[in-house]
Amino acid sequence: MSKKILILGGGFAGIEAAIYLRKENFEVDLVSDRDYMYIFPTSIWIPIRGTEFSDVCIPLKDLSATHGFNWIKDEVKEIHSKENRVVCSNNEYNDYDYLIVAIGSGKIKHKNIQNTLSICGKPEESLQIRDKIDELIKKGSGVVSMGFGSNPDDTSAIRGGPAFEVLFNLHNRLKKLGIRDKFTLNFFAPMQKPGAKMGDKALVMMEEYYKKLDINKYIGKEIIDFTKDAIIFEDNSTLKSDLIMFIAAGSGNDLITYNSDLPLSKTNFININDYCELKGDNVASNVYAIGDCAQLEGPKWKAKQGHVAEVMARNVAYNITQKEKGYSKKKGYQEHLNILCVMDDGLGAGFIYRDNEKNFMLAMPIIGHWMKKGWGWYAKNSKLGKIPRIPWM
Repeated sequence: MSKKILILGGGFAGIEAAIYLRKENFEVDLVSDRDYMYIFPTSIWIPIRGTEFSDVCIPLKDLSATHGFNWIKDEVKEIHSKENRVVCSNNEYNDYDYLIVAIGSGKIKHKNIQNTLSICGKPEESLQIRDKIDELIKKGSGVVSMGFGSNPDDTSAIRGGPAFEVLFNLHNRLKKLGIRDKFTLNFFAPMQKPGAKMGDKALVMMEEYYKKLDINKYIGKEIIDFTKDAIIFEDNSTLKSDLIMFIAAGSGNDLITYNSDLPLSKTNFININDYCELKGDNVASNVYAIGDCAQLEGPKWKAKQGHVAEVMARNVAYNITQKEKGYSKKKGYQEHLNILCVMDDGLGAGFIYRDNEKNFMLAMPIIGHWMKKGWGWYAKNSKLGKIPRIPWM
């Protein structure tokens, strides 16, 4: 009888783990409370009506049928790793041989953050951003502010690229409609050099974007509050806005922090070693953590991205397979850490890459936009088995 593996989470990490474990003929149960896998990188076009919500969703029932894993629609409530037990809303699971935790991260809880919308939050918020933009376009004018927050204790959990992308795409849509001059577009962030982990060349590129697109900058001041129509900074200055889109930095998931016995970092991510095994005293040896819920180790510029989550997932599938075959060989994720970003503006894109040896930025007018569109099509169809998978993607 094959060993059973329970995966918690239906995002990039969880789905990739399920796909590769099924290739090794393990029995796989995957628990997710969503009906779909959401392709966050291409959701940036939903707010400006450049794509439909359904275009960035892959139904889990289709992924399950394609790859042969068992999808269970349920919400995880408690994880008792040492007892080999997971409690969900509808059931309790304790008959697995291995547990893979891939439930994503939480968000830093800013005061009155409910007065903002996020392109990296609940998928449905992308539709709310779209509707608010539509409302302002119908009105014919508005002030739109978009930005992201910081986590000084773990800079890998900052996700800022999508804020730039939605803002730049919005500029180009308004320009196409002939009403850009009726709108004020603002970017805000608490750090002095937002986007610094992408490298100096990327920072220069960002400055050029701000000037070329007439986007106001509000940076270097902590955010202390959000009202329904304004951002309040630490010096009590106020940025009035008709729409506030804000991507809070990642932090420990409340489920992991308060309802699990998993080992935690000081920022409440799951402590793991290079092989995604739990790290700490008296931890369960059959449990792995991958993706945004796990603590990343590595260079200061490291960042939690989807392709890193998928590397972790493939490595875990390999490591479990080797273990079951009685071999000690393992694969780690740290040697594969890099930043890879195609920053789309609706007309073109900037290709940004960084690792321990290289750091470069390449401007790609026109073709860059269609490359990212093409990647979205590839990501969806390759995961559904409709086209071959490129080995390194």
